[in-house]
Amino acid sequence: MIPAVRAIARAAMAARPVPLADVQARAELLTRVDRGYLVPVEVFTAVAAELTDRGRPGGPFAALCVNGRRWSGHRCVHYDTPDLRSFHDHRQRRRPRFTVRERLYEDTGQRQLEIALQGRRAETVKHRRPLLPGEAALGPASHGFLATVLARSHGIDAPAGLRPALATHHQRTTLVADGQRITCDAALVCRDPATGRTVRADGGLVLVGTRSAGRQTEADRLLRGHGLHAAEFTTYSAALAALRPDLAADRWRRTVRTAFPAAG
Repeated sequence: MIPAVRAIARAAMAARPVPLADVQARAELLTRVDRGYLVPVEVFTAVAAELTDRGRPGGPFAALCVNGRRWSGHRCVHYDTPDLRSFHDHRQRRRPRFTVRERLYEDTGQRQLEIALQGRRAETVKHRRPLLPGEAALGPASHGFLATVLARSHGIDAPAGLRPALATHHQRTTLVADGQRITCDAALVCRDPATGRTVRADGGLVLVGTRSAGRQTEADRLLRGHGLHAAEFTTYSAALAALRPDLAADRWRRTVRTAFPAAG
């Protein structure tokens, strides 16, 4: 088993399981501040042990449990315009900006369209639309949903010609406490649909995302105590930069080398 997968599985099993309904009640966080970290397995193991410690003041973090599983596979398809508007907006730190992706939860077979918006402030607002079996991710109903969300949120017209720009697969454990959610991803594999080229994240890294209404989470404080700081990293931007070296992506060069050491 890949070391990072083993680490997130152990963290999940050490935590008390909670169902999805409880996670949505305690920390759904559709409007939130996101921070991402590239965490060596040994540091992740130490931080997860503190978060899930049953004797922790304020109570331990619990693990999302769906269908009896505390970690599961996620498949995503990220959509962009032919000129990669979303990628370049992020690279140039333009706001408002948005990303569009389809997510498949492997254990349940559920699919949904996700739209993540970043406005003038640093917060991210996520909108979701469930997809029916066999429904096209960007069919008429989803495109109407996208158009409505963009128009109401930022007065933006829905872009034409959205198409798959990146396909990803990873294993995820989600740790949750009141108002805080920590996503722990391992074994990330990214594929460019246009070329078929694939890159894999370093198997000794856990990709940790912290989610809160604004304040730092317990995980942020613990990771900072281990000398780690939030990275210039999103899966879409870093993976696409690794897969397409011709893109102007200097701001992610160090992150790409760390996350995808075999790229290029």
